[in-house]
Amino acid sequence: MNKVILMGRLTRDPEVRYSQGERSMAIARYTLAVDRRRRSGRVAEVGNDQTADFIPCVAFDRAGEFAEKYFHQGIKVVVSGRIQTGSYTNKDGQKVYTTEVIVEDQEFAESKNASSAPMGAPQSASYAPDRPAPASAAAATSDGFINIPDGVEDEGLPFN
Repeated sequence: MNKVILMGRLTRDPEVRYSQGERSMAIARYTLAVDRRRRSGRVAEVGNDQTADFIPCVAFDRAGEFAEKYFHQGIKVVVSGRIQTGSYTNKDGQKVYTTEVIVEDQEFAESKNASSAPMGAPQSASYAPDRPAPASAAAATSDGFINIPDGVEDEGLPFN
């Protein structure tokens, strides 16, 4: 079975190209910085202070269009897919081996507000400027959810 699930932050904005042919398809390439857990008490290798792995990912078609539209540097995402290896010969005649994740599913791993806040800043339930402010009867709490006032019946809510 070839299945991988990663959570990390984009190192830069996705690079998107479109295929040629009768039906062009988006091909988005991006790299995820995935934190590496350190085992307590383990001595780090000499000269290796890296605490993250940088994993190249490729998303095709609608997933590529989604990445182009919504993903940007620093955003935290979860991707699942499969590992694909390959090789090619570069212009110097050397064989280069490649490994990348072919994305099957991708989603946000944090709220829009959390991804735009500076590192280490406290996360609040403030609303983005392009969204309307919440009604006073349904004010947001510190966890980002909206309080539903007493007396509102479940039948009026847009979910079951």
